[in-house]
Amino acid sequence: MPVNHVVLFGFKPDASSEAIMQCCQEMLSLKDRCTLASTGKPYIMASKGGKDTSIEGLQNGLTHVFVVDFASVADRDYYVKEDEAHRGFVEKWVTTPGAIIAKAVVVDFVPGSF
Repeated sequence: MPVNHVVLFGFKPDASSEAIMQCCQEMLSLKDRCTLASTGKPYIMASKGGKDTSIEGLQNGLTHVFVVDFASVADRDYYVKEDEAHRGFVEKWVTTPGAIIAKAVVVDFVPGSF
């Protein structure tokens, strides 16, 4: 069963536009850089993202959104728990001192499952 992994970022006010662009490009490049240890092959089905354009005013400081599609819960779990490329991205942009992401929200769903 496929899983959609939705990630929203809010950047620190002092983050440069160049750093934000680099972060976004690296987030999208995970589609090609994340590989299964068992096969050495990429396993992310699709990845897309962009800057918020909503007119509703409900963003709560979140400015960029990404949707990463996995073929299965197992693939999503590998991405979150084991994938070194994903772990490196999170460490670089989210958790290390000096990281430019001020807040992140992650929500996963199985399409059509309520």
